Amino acid sequence: MTDRTSIADASIRLDSMPIEGRDLHVTPGEEDRAAIAARLGVTAIDALDVVLHAVRFRGGIRVTGRLTASVTQPSVVTLDPVVQEIAEPIDRIFLPGGEKPYAGSANAEIFVDLEGDDIPDHFEGNEADLSELIVETLALAVDLYPRAKGESLDDLGLKPDVIEDHPFAALKGLKPKDD
Repeated sequence: MTDRTSIADASIRLDSMPIEGRDLHVTPGEEDRAAIAARLGVTAIDALDVVLHAVRFRGGIRVTGRLTASVTQPSVVTLDPVVQEIAEPIDRIFLPGGEKPYAGSANAEIFVDLEGDDIPDHFEGNEADLSELIVETLALAVDLYPRAKGESLDDLGLKPDVIEDHPFAALKGLKPKDD
């Protein structure tokens, strides 16, 4: 069963999940994309399409899928619009019981596996909201310093001033000369 929905309705209920899982197709409208673009600080999100598959997993839900997007933002070199095409895999685990305190005693040791999988997300009740998962995946994929292909600061004709009187200038004279 495939559901096509907006970002506001991107959620999965654990109590009504079929055994084979549930597919969810999220295609935010123009208003939703504009709100996400403002939240991420980009000029525009021209397209956003997310296909997810959720299955029961260890008392919770495992969500896998793919996010594709087209994001426009200004180049850090020329400020001209740059379009970035994004295609990101999604694989996240949601477990019930985020409201339960998991802190042990003050002297308790905690094992953290730095090379293991991400810590699962938690949800309260019978429904996991996937909208934050979508926005977070997109935010992590957006280039923080976008520029057009082949664009560099040298193209602007801005050359940094070479300062010969800096603390390491004397060390340059000690460097052996190559023949």
